[in-house]
Amino acid sequence: MAKKPAPHLQNSTPAPQWQTTAVSSRTTTGLDKPLLPLGALMLATSMGSWAQTSEPPSATLPAVTVREAVQIQSKDTLQVKKTTIGKGQQELRDIPQSVTVFTERLMDDRNQDDFREVLRTTSGVTFQAGETGEEDVRLRGFSLGQAGDIYIDGMKDAPLYERDTFNNDRVEVLKGSASMLFGKGSTGGVVNQVNKAPLLMDQHEATYTFGTGNEHRVTGDFNFKTGEDAALRVNAMVHNADNHGATQKKRGIAPTFSWGIGTRDEFSVGLYYLDIQGRPSYNHPWFLDNGVIVPSLPAKNYYGLSSDYLNTSAKYVTLSHIHRFDNNGELTTRLRHGTYERDLWASVIRFGTGTTLANINNSTVVTRSPKGRVGSSDLTQLQSDYTNTFDWLGKKHALIAGLDIYHDDAERNQNFAGPASGLNTTVGTPNDGAWRADTRGNPAYNSFTARNVSLYAQDTMSLTPEFKLVAGLRYDRFKASYHTSADLSHARSDDLWSPRIGALYQPSDLASYYVSYGTSYNTSGDTYQFGNPNAATEKTANTPAEKSRNFEIGGKFELFDKRASLGVAAFYSEKYNERNTDPDTASTQQLLSGKRHATGMEFNLAGRVTPRWEVFYNHTWIPSAKIDKSNVALAANGGGAQVKGDRPGLTPKHSGSFWTTYAVTPQWRVGAGLNYRGQQNPEGARNVLADSFVTADAMVEYSLNEKTSVKLNVTNLSDELYADSLYRGFYAPGAARAVQLTLKTRF
Repeated sequence: MAKKPAPHLQNSTPAPQWQTTAVSSRTTTGLDKPLLPLGALMLATSMGSWAQTSEPPSATLPAVTVREAVQIQSKDTLQVKKTTIGKGQQELRDIPQSVTVFTERLMDDRNQDDFREVLRTTSGVTFQAGETGEEDVRLRGFSLGQAGDIYIDGMKDAPLYERDTFNNDRVEVLKGSASMLFGKGSTGGVVNQVNKAPLLMDQHEATYTFGTGNEHRVTGDFNFKTGEDAALRVNAMVHNADNHGATQKKRGIAPTFSWGIGTRDEFSVGLYYLDIQGRPSYNHPWFLDNGVIVPSLPAKNYYGLSSDYLNTSAKYVTLSHIHRFDNNGELTTRLRHGTYERDLWASVIRFGTGTTLANINNSTVVTRSPKGRVGSSDLTQLQSDYTNTFDWLGKKHALIAGLDIYHDDAERNQNFAGPASGLNTTVGTPNDGAWRADTRGNPAYNSFTARNVSLYAQDTMSLTPEFKLVAGLRYDRFKASYHTSADLSHARSDDLWSPRIGALYQPSDLASYYVSYGTSYNTSGDTYQFGNPNAATEKTANTPAEKSRNFEIGGKFELFDKRASLGVAAFYSEKYNERNTDPDTASTQQLLSGKRHATGMEFNLAGRVTPRWEVFYNHTWIPSAKIDKSNVALAANGGGAQVKGDRPGLTPKHSGSFWTTYAVTPQWRVGAGLNYRGQQNPEGARNVLADSFVTADAMVEYSLNEKTSVKLNVTNLSDELYADSLYRGFYAPGAARAVQLTLKTRF
């Protein structure tokens, strides 16, 4: 008897539109045998079971035609045609900006369980070292506001904590200014994590991974149909690894219960808990050869103390309601409250006095200086988004409008290090077990409160079947206050308007061309900036918001019988009233006289070239980036921060990621990938250059049957040693070669 084709051969053409009365889906495998991909199967089963009911959920209400279902296919494809990053569900071809989507299939193929690994394979993304986590991520050379531009289901996920992908259906990255959609920040773009949602069927998945560094990881994705229109989905994760001294222990669970699924009124309650306790490898010191960083210590070596730690947690509850109107309108309201904590006590690693590249050896002294940060945030958010399509004045309109309110209470101490320990080690004795007691006592906190109320509306008007105009406007009322442990205070309020306009030309369902303009702003009264208000810096807190704008022209295309999607765009991003220095030196320079720009192109390709061959590719090329105006003076030694005329730090000309898999037989699938980043300067060290690098990854998967598979991953095949994230005086190396074996089963 012939074996059924394995899940990796399934064609992932999205399920067609559905209504309350019927479902139709048809896919074929690479061997021309009918077999639904998991996403389409889950959708078809859930909606089919509902369609077969003898009565509508509420016989007293008029019939409701539910709009096209959320595209639940991330487990089985690299291609996504719909997104929620533009507020409401939209076709990617209708968004006049570059969007890169990392599906669950892609993250699973590459074993990207750490959210930072997803960001590292996002073109245009770079990291500033020294603060750990996602505290300072750059996109197209512009800061994401120290995690301020990271979202979950369109709601802020700004607090500083370590993130995991165990509950992610996909990760969406919108490139370019986007304050009309998201408000404060979003100069280079935003990153939106989409959580998994309940489905109307019984379907479960469990995985176990054993890997280098004594890694043991278990995840479960359990979906239970609990009623005619109700379901419970529970995602859970346990992860332990010693990482050669940089230990990590993660625990996560995310149950979500939904009822009224697909009916006039749909409700959902979701809980999320993630606790990560680790020991961070904070940094490695560098040597310079003609200004170029020469990494010298093995990437896997841990030189910190065994008493070091980085502990973070995130706990939140989300209540949501969707109301579907008779006129095809839909109102989605979400309320979320969360508590987030972070406690860092780490060691900054430096070479002993007199160490050079020529004399370094196993006996070279390595010093360890303490670094401590502690903080917590309570974040409450309310969002209500309305979407509808209608005809008015002879034209078709697609409206999105909404209300966005959040309240953030935070307290932190960014300098809670304590005295030096004097516990040195040597290059040849990493992870030596040295430990010291924590005698720092209780931290003195600075407190921060921010409130924001926003209103926005956007209309996409079809002038003809081929031409569409996009116009949107957002108003934000932002208020923030800051109080230090020394009893000094300041406050700031802003009224800000953010426009967005664009035009689309769609001559067929295979091509969409666009041009767009959008703005963004970064407020001065920010949680993580200007944390020492006093008489000298009072003016700093009252500095108006920085402003940026983005121009983009591009096209999005369907290729290979619509099995793959291609996006190509050219952009010009400009911050035109920039603060002249970063927050570390802002007390001496407070003018909004700076200006910088980045000009380049984006390329995105995802999907199937053939039913057996899948490809994902994203590439950012920034040939021109410059500090156009600045009051930063050139240092006497030629170093220091970037000055007028320099290329901004953390802005490589080229960065990108490529991943491809091929189903050799119904049971065997192989994959390979490349990650590339060009030369770049650290922020604040113009005379230092980190060299370009390329790393290679590989995968081979064997399907024991249609539900169970074994997968081997090797990342950084050549064990390339390179500077991944950068700071003024040190770097964090990219991960050393790692091997992982994963067993996955669906039941």
